[in-house]
Amino acid sequence: MHSLSRHIATLFLVAGLYACAGRDQGPSEEQIRQLHLKTGQVISCGPPEKEFGTVVFEMSCNEKVRDDFNNAMELLHSFEYDEAEKVFAKVINASRDCAMAYWGVAMCNFHPLWEPPAEAELVKGSEAIEIATAIENKSDRESAYITAAAAYYRDWNKTNPKTRTLNFEKAMEQLYRTYPNDPEAAIFYSLALDASADPSDKSYRNQKKAGSILETLYKNEPNHPGIIHYIIHTYDYPGLAELGLAAARRYATVAPSSAHALHMPSHIFTRLGYWDESIKSNSQSMTAAKCYAASSGIKGHWDEELHGLDYLVYAYLQKGNNKEAKEQLAYLGTINMVYPVNFKVAYTLAAVPARIALENGHWDEAAGLTLHAAGFAWNRFPWQQAMIHFARLLGAAHKYDLPAARSELDTLSMLHDSLAKQKDAYKANQVAIQVRAGEAWMDFFGGNKKKALALMETAADMEDSTSKHPVTPGEVLPARELYADMLLQVGQNESALQAYEKVLEKSPNRFNSLYGTGLAAERSGRIEKARDYYRQLLAMADPGSGRPELTRARLFLQKHP
Repeated sequence: MHSLSRHIATLFLVAGLYACAGRDQGPSEEQIRQLHLKTGQVISCGPPEKEFGTVVFEMSCNEKVRDDFNNAMELLHSFEYDEAEKVFAKVINASRDCAMAYWGVAMCNFHPLWEPPAEAELVKGSEAIEIATAIENKSDRESAYITAAAAYYRDWNKTNPKTRTLNFEKAMEQLYRTYPNDPEAAIFYSLALDASADPSDKSYRNQKKAGSILETLYKNEPNHPGIIHYIIHTYDYPGLAELGLAAARRYATVAPSSAHALHMPSHIFTRLGYWDESIKSNSQSMTAAKCYAASSGIKGHWDEELHGLDYLVYAYLQKGNNKEAKEQLAYLGTINMVYPVNFKVAYTLAAVPARIALENGHWDEAAGLTLHAAGFAWNRFPWQQAMIHFARLLGAAHKYDLPAARSELDTLSMLHDSLAKQKDAYKANQVAIQVRAGEAWMDFFGGNKKKALALMETAADMEDSTSKHPVTPGEVLPARELYADMLLQVGQNESALQAYEKVLEKSPNRFNSLYGTGLAAERSGRIEKARDYYRQLLAMADPGSGRPELTRARLFLQKHP
């Protein structure tokens, strides 16, 4: 049966069975079976004690399920959604009239900061909310939580995810104001603020509001996984990241049994250019994710492993460590099965090879990139596809193969139009930036350097006006860094210097921008500034790196000690 039809049928079943059985007895076994809940033992690849932090959620359900319910909440707050649902299912099995357990199932299928739920998840979540709403033995506060989650699931088949997320935020704000002394209401409201934030809002209004709430809570509950986790997400922005550093350094010790908790600190480390800490964080996360895949019987690899791999490669590249980056790329090439296949997986499969080629200026390699095969459904991920075609375009342009570059530009434009038709404004804009940058370099190598510089500056301004997606450590190449490269090539050294420095304000310790700033300063006759940037580059890079830029920086410092 089609899932939407099954959903409608289940709603009639809910109504009929409650009419016959009486609402205070809870849902029937058949209703629960229709939810197709994930069940089984919680899988953990951390300490044997299964450390996920500490959550105490006040509720009216049977006393005997409270420890399990709190454990489910701990898992939920670290985005361990499958494992959290297992524990909520355990609560339902022991106390089927526990309305908040069904709310928990709905929240496990929502994942606010990730990709919107698939249809099957939306069906499950809305059915769980219907059951929770129908159960009568719950408090007014619990009803408010259920109503807030229902605001997201309502009319899911007719309303876009962004609108539903805004509805959830408004409902959580009402809950937060009605129950000002409920820390969980404040925590979930903060999460809702982060999820509904406008990517183009450079005042970070939502994030600052969420940060203020979470920082206040953190003083009293330093071991709460949700508080510390959402602080990291809240401050995962240029200019705010320093505020999340203390939380980043603590989260992995609060919830060491969560692969996601081991990875999350690297969001802040990446923002601040702390590459060694990012490498450690993602190496640990990938090890835990591999263990999870083996322990849970996943055929192939878990998506969290690939997510960590993208951040790991990015950190290696910023240290000039091509050896380790290429080893990860070779490993990625062996991966043929991933669960679940989602936007994070697609991003890693596209971004990693593109980054390695582009960051090194290996234009032949970039021009010859292909999409990872292995039966992957790339038609579902036009934004991620665009990264490979963007790399191919830049590679072809730098090789003066303008017909090939034009073909890649046409493909990028097609992918942009596809995203625009899907009304995915953020991703469409990201591809539009690549289209502008691609046009710029085609004009540059076609001889129209004035037009090229104007187009590249426009692309840089477009990129600076929005924020990066939470899934990624950064763009495959920052548009303003590309603009600085172009300025440097036409001899506008002072302007190039300013452009590179602007990149470093947003993305500290980027290898190419540190080198570019040093080179632009050197060519401008600003010897002291060139020394400073070259020293920073050499201090940050791996000593054994074979990047030629490091050799050149050392030669300069020998001549200008």
